[in-house]
Amino acid sequence: MSKSIKGTVFLSLGVSLIFLVNLCVAAQTDRERSAKKAREAADQSAKAARVFDQIMATREKSVPQDLLDRAEAVAVFPGVIKAGFIVGGRGGSGVISRRVAGGWSAPAFFDLGGGSIGLQIGAASTDYILLFMNEHAVESLLSDKFEIGGEGSAAAGPVGRSASASTDVKLNAQILSYSRSKGAFAGLELKGVVIKPDNDDNTRVYGMTARDILTGANKISMDKMPKGVRVFPQTLAQYSRRK
Repeated sequence: MSKSIKGTVFLSLGVSLIFLVNLCVAAQTDRERSAKKAREAADQSAKAARVFDQIMATREKSVPQDLLDRAEAVAVFPGVIKAGFIVGGRGGSGVISRRVAGGWSAPAFFDLGGGSIGLQIGAASTDYILLFMNEHAVESLLSDKFEIGGEGSAAAGPVGRSASASTDVKLNAQILSYSRSKGAFAGLELKGVVIKPDNDDNTRVYGMTARDILTGANKISMDKMPKGVRVFPQTLAQYSRRK
């Protein structure tokens, strides 16, 4: 074999080896990124579950039971930072689960941003709970960018486990919203706030988009969900399960 041919062979082998090494590194990086997303998803689900559980545990200062039982979907955005809304960017992230037969769907990941939503002066962060009261509200939510008070009729929700929607505004609202800041829980009317699916996280965790998670014909059963995210739908089921 001539030197030129040998050189060409060795060069080809070297290029192939470099390609394989880079491919292995890329695969490892992708696995690490997916593992990190899975940990973050579990943490987000746990935070949302904890917020909801704490709020519902205080009967006189909780979401009314009759409204929760009528809700088609529930969103929890824990620890939303005020600064994010001041600059008009992403204020926080959270999860949304929809009712399915016998319980609640896998939590889809969403971002909350835009507008000013009345955070208390000096509050480091605020927790938000939103009830989507009908199918139309959920469908609107699944657009690329959903503005509360724009596409969706929203109202501040009443407080107290035995309270009910006593006004026409609350009865007709597609979305009822609440906030908790410095331990105080109250209904809060949200306007100009944008909710967007975080489909980077959704795809990393589930291999599907928020729309597929919440409206797909083959919704993810509890035993097929990643273990880390199950705590949120399990917590919702503790407080509301349609018979």
